[in-house]
Amino acid sequence: MKLIKKSIDSQSTQKGAGAFPSIFYTAMDRRTFLRRSGLTAGAAAVGAALSPTMMRRAEAATGEHSRKEGVPVEIKRSVCTHCSVGCSVIAEVQNGVWTGQEPDFDSPINLGAHCAKGASLREHGIGEKRVKYPMKLEGGRWRRMSWEDAVNEIGDKFMQIREESGPDSVWWCGSSKSNNEGSYLQRKFVAFWGTNNIDHQARICHSTTVAGVANTWGYGAMTNSYNDMHNAKSMIFVGSNAAEAHPVSMQHILRAKENGAKMIVVDPRFTRTAAHADQHISIRSGADVPFIWGLLWHIFENGWEDREYIRQRVYGLEKVREEVAHWTPERVEDVAGVPEDQMYQAAKTLAENRPGTIVWCMGGTQHHIGNNNTRAYCVLQLALGNIGVSGGGANIFRGHCNVQGATDVGPNCHTLPGYYGLSEGAWRHWARVWDVDFEYLKGRFDSAEYDAGGGNMTSPMHIPGMPVSRWIDGILEDPSNLSQRDNVRAVFFQGHAVNSQSRGVDMKEAIEKLEMVVVSDPYPTHLAVMSERTDGVYLLPTTTQFEQRGSVTASNRSIQWREQVVEPLFESKTDAQILYQFARKFGFEDQMFKNIAIEGEDLPSPEDTLREINRGTWTIGYTGQSPERLKLHLENKHTFDTTSLRAVGGPCDGDYYGLPWPCWGTPEMGHPGTHVLYDPSQPVKDGGLTFRARFGVERDGESLLADGSYSVDSELTDGYPEFTFGILRQLGWHTDLRREELEAIASVAGIQASDLPSNIRMANEATLEQLDGVNWKTDLSGGIQRVAIDHGCAPFGNAKARCEVWQFPDPIPVHREPLYTPRYDLVSQYPTYDDVRASYRLPTRYGSIQATDYSKDYPLIFTSGRLVEYEGGGEETRSNPWLAELQQEMFVEIHPADANDRGLKDGQTVWLDGPEGGSIKIQAMVTERVPRGTVWTPFHFGGHFQGEDLVDRYPEGTAPHIRGEACNTATTYGYDSVTQMQETKSTLCQIRAA
Repeated sequence: MKLIKKSIDSQSTQKGAGAFPSIFYTAMDRRTFLRRSGLTAGAAAVGAALSPTMMRRAEAATGEHSRKEGVPVEIKRSVCTHCSVGCSVIAEVQNGVWTGQEPDFDSPINLGAHCAKGASLREHGIGEKRVKYPMKLEGGRWRRMSWEDAVNEIGDKFMQIREESGPDSVWWCGSSKSNNEGSYLQRKFVAFWGTNNIDHQARICHSTTVAGVANTWGYGAMTNSYNDMHNAKSMIFVGSNAAEAHPVSMQHILRAKENGAKMIVVDPRFTRTAAHADQHISIRSGADVPFIWGLLWHIFENGWEDREYIRQRVYGLEKVREEVAHWTPERVEDVAGVPEDQMYQAAKTLAENRPGTIVWCMGGTQHHIGNNNTRAYCVLQLALGNIGVSGGGANIFRGHCNVQGATDVGPNCHTLPGYYGLSEGAWRHWARVWDVDFEYLKGRFDSAEYDAGGGNMTSPMHIPGMPVSRWIDGILEDPSNLSQRDNVRAVFFQGHAVNSQSRGVDMKEAIEKLEMVVVSDPYPTHLAVMSERTDGVYLLPTTTQFEQRGSVTASNRSIQWREQVVEPLFESKTDAQILYQFARKFGFEDQMFKNIAIEGEDLPSPEDTLREINRGTWTIGYTGQSPERLKLHLENKHTFDTTSLRAVGGPCDGDYYGLPWPCWGTPEMGHPGTHVLYDPSQPVKDGGLTFRARFGVERDGESLLADGSYSVDSELTDGYPEFTFGILRQLGWHTDLRREELEAIASVAGIQASDLPSNIRMANEATLEQLDGVNWKTDLSGGIQRVAIDHGCAPFGNAKARCEVWQFPDPIPVHREPLYTPRYDLVSQYPTYDDVRASYRLPTRYGSIQATDYSKDYPLIFTSGRLVEYEGGGEETRSNPWLAELQQEMFVEIHPADANDRGLKDGQTVWLDGPEGGSIKIQAMVTERVPRGTVWTPFHFGGHFQGEDLVDRYPEGTAPHIRGEACNTATTYGYDSVTQMQETKSTLCQIRAA
């Protein structure tokens, strides 16, 4: 798109441009801008292509944060706070001021490369647009206040709501941008408050991935890594635009191409990623299942499936064959829009070039059948034998810098940390980890029972909370339809951009109905300004990740330690500090932080917090990554191979970089981490694995356990269930347990250590039977894991991956037309679900929406995605003057034919109207990058609402340099049947001249 110069309004220039006068007051081309701002192409944008000796220092812009000659430079090492690739950055600090930035050539992940966002991290850390002190909106004006007053006023109101309506009437939002320690404390905090009403960004980016993948082979995460893609022979990208969404990942993708890998990109739009592909396939948005089944039709037709792999390691593929048989080439072309020759070519490429990897992102997940899509992707890989092998796998690129870690241990409304669920057993496990009485935790929750779905009445302690995709319905819905005592009356957002969520018009109404809105964030967000509220909004200045230390998990499951670059700026506090202050206000700080030291007045120790995560998160192996081991990796990252990610010599010899989970056992056990999930060609002790035995041992009389497939060095040479004390006893391995491990296992079983005999062989049968039920997930000693691994076995068992998920609405993935479909003629063949009475505490509509044909008035498919310049909701990046210069307008891509049919020209201002009443005023970009009938917008913009610039609603000096319409003002209702993922990638719109 053409860069359109425009003047910067008074709000933007008051304080934010002071250090960057040449940027804002001088007309210049981009090259001049980059040179003056220090973002030279050689030093930042393409740093990976140059050796360190070829690079010159990037000079920071002039101003108070400039580098001072002659002043000692302290080096601090951190990780980029934008996408999930996990790029390392080196910060130069002088007298406590961050004055310089260099790329980190020692990082095996980014190899010294940065994208535009990464290259401008220093400005993110020191940005003048930040919230500098606590404020509240009062009489339409922002008033400064002290931290003490803010905590007391907010806390008093929350406690009043708790007393009147119960703890569920305050809804909390955690963050995918917090570090592991902060996001873990967010989930722990609401447990002590007494609710499951907390969630975070992962709900609307990859929750359907987690559900689909975890229910196929055991864990809901990326199986391999960016680096392992070097070994791929083929790569298929579905709904993933890595070149813009995960720019530094492209160096690994292009290395794979250099090694001979074939590249297929499946996307309605011709993206920058598609420009690198051997084959670009443009499918109709919302037709992922027909496309994947169309590929499998050709694979099955030609006998290209891996039959021995399937026999040994896959359950239920025959039922998939039955569904695939319906998806003939003619039907696929009709529904998905892809001709037979293209389908055959893609299937043949994947079959002839193995191992092959699949990459998907939100283009595949953000659908009301998103879990069907992700499971179909998995089945394709299983049929080809591509899971559990180097160069293969499901490389699921995630969005925010710690969305993986926050999902693993943080604020999910349907699970406790480590995906432990909400059963009484899960709560009792975490009560033991937290060293609190289970009855105390239970007493914090509403004592009444509500419908958990299907008329199953239970305590809200065991009912998933309202997800972030649906918090507005918790406010607007009739309380008689809710599975809790009352509506949501107040919200607390800690690090989340609401403009990334659908149904903006309904959201505005919901915000205006609330009694209190609290925004804890480094920058004011769209939430703070999008409504017409004049009172009851609080802004709490929160640090960036550069003003604190802690760990962060990249998309490939590697965990990295961030050093603190500078002390908190202005009056900001970390997420953990803010939670501690409110815990103290509510009176449970002593219980919540019983085993976490408090530094100074209010800072929970990140190291102690990570150790507590290590003590409890056995399910996914977050137990071996102690602070000490992660810091050792930080010091020695240059010793790790850039393809295998394994250290070659040095203090970390044999470890995989970042100890990617599962890193089994205690830190003392020294497990190296797991680079490639489910790879039986390596011993479990060296990072090998089987598929997880998570779904029982048989189904309809057929074994679900692996058949003749097992890890190298395993003493069990066939499938086996997950390990318990009872399984160890059957094998005679229970005598390998150490005394302290036995005592820990006994405590879980309710047996006093004093009641155990000195030799376990002498225990009576009743005692042994009581111990039998303790499994590897709840054994706080890690002894069961240790013994299983000593015998070459995976603690979680050895099973087949399953293609049939019998607990889901569609056990075998099927196609269902989007709720707002442009092909209403297909609804009778591929209808959506019936409306649901109670899901995540709320009714969910399906058939009642699809009953109306909206395609006549709204004929264009409306989809959205990312730009390389901005990230997420964009509040941080659009407040960054270096990035703001690069993309100044919110726009819509529209095909020339569609533009001509409407009398529109390139660069013209237009209205994009959605079928639920949302309209956005934006610029038209006429381009053949989108197919006829489809339009595309970025989703990073905010600060406008339905044609109005909201600049006057921001606190003075905080309005982002670039503001624009949020595309989700015009998106529509629609939620995944399993996870409540929003359906934003296949809705409808109309476009008209403004």
